[in-house]
Amino acid sequence: KVAAMVRYFGAAEADDAAWAVYFLTGRKPKQVVPTKKLRAWAAEAAGVSDWLFDESYHAVGDLAEAMALLVPDAGATSDRPLREWVEERLLPLRTADDASQKAALLAAWAELDTRQRFVWNKLITGAFRVGVSQLLVTRAVAEVTKADPAAVAHRLMGDWQPNAAFYRHLTGEDAADGNVSRPYPFFLATPLEGGPEALGDAADWFAEWKWDGIRSQLVRRGGQTFIWSRGEELVTDRYPEVKAAGDRLPDGTVLDGELLPWGPAGVRPFADLQKRIGRKTVDKKLLAEVPVVLLAYDLLEWGGRDVRAEPMAWRRERLEELVSGRAGDVSPASLPADTSTAVVARGAGRLGGFTPPARLGDLRLSPLVVAETWDALAAVRTEARDRNVEGLMLKRRSSPYRTGRVRGDWWKWKVQPFSVDAVLIYAQRGSGKRASLYTDYTFGVWDAGKLVPFAKAYSGLTDSEINKVDAFVRKHTVEKFGPVRTVAPELVFEVGFEGIQRSTRHKSGIAVRFPRILRWRTDKKPPDADTLDAVKALLPGVENEANEPQSHGGHGAKSNTEKPGGIVLKQ
Repeated sequence: KVAAMVRYFGAAEADDAAWAVYFLTGRKPKQVVPTKKLRAWAAEAAGVSDWLFDESYHAVGDLAEAMALLVPDAGATSDRPLREWVEERLLPLRTADDASQKAALLAAWAELDTRQRFVWNKLITGAFRVGVSQLLVTRAVAEVTKADPAAVAHRLMGDWQPNAAFYRHLTGEDAADGNVSRPYPFFLATPLEGGPEALGDAADWFAEWKWDGIRSQLVRRGGQTFIWSRGEELVTDRYPEVKAAGDRLPDGTVLDGELLPWGPAGVRPFADLQKRIGRKTVDKKLLAEVPVVLLAYDLLEWGGRDVRAEPMAWRRERLEELVSGRAGDVSPASLPADTSTAVVARGAGRLGGFTPPARLGDLRLSPLVVAETWDALAAVRTEARDRNVEGLMLKRRSSPYRTGRVRGDWWKWKVQPFSVDAVLIYAQRGSGKRASLYTDYTFGVWDAGKLVPFAKAYSGLTDSEINKVDAFVRKHTVEKFGPVRTVAPELVFEVGFEGIQRSTRHKSGIAVRFPRILRWRTDKKPPDADTLDAVKALLPGVENEANEPQSHGGHGAKSNTEKPGGIVLKQ
């Protein structure tokens, strides 16, 4: 993948390369033509009826590709540069009327061969997705231009315009960053498989709770405060209380942390935060109902200096001083030249208890979870769900703050997911390479003798299992409505999920987070699946009064919690 991008960037003009970087890193302009109109105009150009277009689309699983294949090939091909297609052909469609949009699309389709139409359609639909990460794009650009990969990664963060000037800045030797608001690339943890014993001595590691919120960076530069989400979205105006705390920080400070809903008892469920996600403006009522804090756990810039290369222990101590208000001189001259000696963070947490984090307004310090051994830490980890957290984070005390997902220094040790035995009741075809297979499933649990849908999932099965389920769906379809098939309720699966909450929008009265298939329970029959009451018993604050399982003949929904020496299934 890197080699392909190197070949492209090595030959592309700067303005074309800028747009390529824009799309390859996941950015995209807002869809300029509604999908309904695209489908109608493509069907008309192809001379097919609506039902045949729909069948073709479902067979292919991708709208842009289906349109590219259906619209007749005019035998033409285009050598116009990417910049011209985007700036002179695509973006002007935003303000064009229907007739002008249709004429422009038909003209473009007539100029392009099938593969070019496919890419053009992807840009039109706003669904341009590629199998490369931003880290790989950074590597390719740096390799071609001999630029510093760290500088390239930093310059790709935040707001920028895809033009020749930006591309020259992206690949230039001058490390100065002209964008005062720009965040740093996020360091991402790797899932820990198995226990932490292989990591060595527990004393070499910091442990923190793995918070369930929005990963963010708070940037204070040039007398201004900026809040960036991990998705590189500027969300400052959505969290005014956090911005107010940031306004009190010294200039030249960048923090990494988590935006969390917070109450008198501490962190609140993620469902509360969802009430504020997506709100461009927040009124006083919502601010009062769902207060949000930034729980900071790392310091990336200090006194205007990039300190990511300093040891985690050093960064942690500076962060404690900052949040507690004990920070003194933070000018670059005050920073030691050699900070390689690890410093143990002080008084940030204790085994078996919880020390409220230090705070600066609505900016707080993520507390450490202190334990002398891995077994002791594993025991503390069993408290995660009660604290509305997902498990533990393990960070090497001597580690720098890296870019992207780099194995070795940061690990996420999550608790086992909730799990429910459920029955397959609906199926729908997948997309892309799975467009001809039934891979999107809806599962139900028992309620008053009937199966009630409670979750959808499409991942977790092997290719062989997918083929078997697909064959079952085709042979045991009871009813069709649109692309969805109702199937005979005969297959049982164990469905896992990370969180559960009440919901008035779902028939079951609950909603689950990140559902996926854990395994196909070929050893179980539909009557063995769980009941809705057993699933609701997993809701926060709900105690199951019965000591016996409440499933429809099965073993009950499970909240799996690891303890040293094995797995305890808590009902």
